[in-house]
Amino acid sequence: MRPNARKNIIYSIVLLTSIMLVYLWRNRDQTEVTQAEVEVVAGKMTLSGKTMGTTYNITYLDDKSRDLQSSIDSLLVVFNQSLSTYIPDSELSQFNQGDTLDFKLPYLLPVLEASKKVYENTNGAFDPTVGPLVNIWGFGPTGPELKDSVDIKSLLTLVGFAKIEFDQKQLRKKVAGIYLDFSAIAKGYGSDVVADFLKKKAISNYLVEIGGELVANGVNEKGELWKVGVNRPEESANASDLISIIALQDRGMATSGNYRNFYVRDSVKISHTINPATGYPVSHTLLSATVVADNCMTADAYATAMMVMGKDKAIALDSALSEIEVFLIYDDGNGGYKTFASESLKPFLSFPQEN
Repeated sequence: MRPNARKNIIYSIVLLTSIMLVYLWRNRDQTEVTQAEVEVVAGKMTLSGKTMGTTYNITYLDDKSRDLQSSIDSLLVVFNQSLSTYIPDSELSQFNQGDTLDFKLPYLLPVLEASKKVYENTNGAFDPTVGPLVNIWGFGPTGPELKDSVDIKSLLTLVGFAKIEFDQKQLRKKVAGIYLDFSAIAKGYGSDVVADFLKKKAISNYLVEIGGELVANGVNEKGELWKVGVNRPEESANASDLISIIALQDRGMATSGNYRNFYVRDSVKISHTINPATGYPVSHTLLSATVVADNCMTADAYATAMMVMGKDKAIALDSALSEIEVFLIYDDGNGGYKTFASESLKPFLSFPQEN
């Protein structure tokens, strides 16, 4: 082979090799861009699971696409070990079975402090010492059935938040037989605990929901406020059967109602909402109370209190307190229902039929 021909072949090989290297380099760049886009899309993380006898759903935006489910599940296990009445050796169960409790976990003291404030602001409509009445009416750990030979009057001697006392280290009973039940505030508090965990992980855009109680922060993947629905107050209503939609701006939201958690005895509908003052299930026109507050624990407690108080007192409470906003659904007396909303909540409120 002539020298010039050999040089041409070598030159061609070098040129082809160079072209191939450039092609591979460019494809490598393109692959990296594609992966980055996938990470952005995958940055919307959605988790679901079970806790507190119900379910949770958590959505958060994370450019690192971190799967935090196992950590959240572990956190909720510890939370339940503090506040559950269904776990025999939980901190709360230990207190209910005894007379005093030295705090070991960080959850019982904050829920006591929050409960005391709402108890005082609602004249006792929210009262975690209602536990004995909740149990006797069949809404505690033993199941949905009214116990025979109920002596409501004697049980009322065990009801009253002033019958316990606590400091930073210990919880004590002033009256033997006191039984605490935080089921009306625990799911909201649990939502706050998970939200705080996400914040500590430098996640600022999230929606946490436990058993219908919610905490929203930041925006969703579209850059919009998180929007959550309020169900129609009907036993047969499904999750998509909404009466209203609320845009949550860095707030907690909780809804309480009597249209699902009840049973029927002797043709009488027995509601799970027990009035601590009378010892009996409530019966009034208020069907559902949704409360928005700076945290979900507060919202949860006030929503429960309003279901005890009824429509008129709930509206009065809304006027008296600046820390909450409310959306109420009540019976109109003609087989339908009407709504009431705080003025400050109305800009964040929409109705599906209007869209």
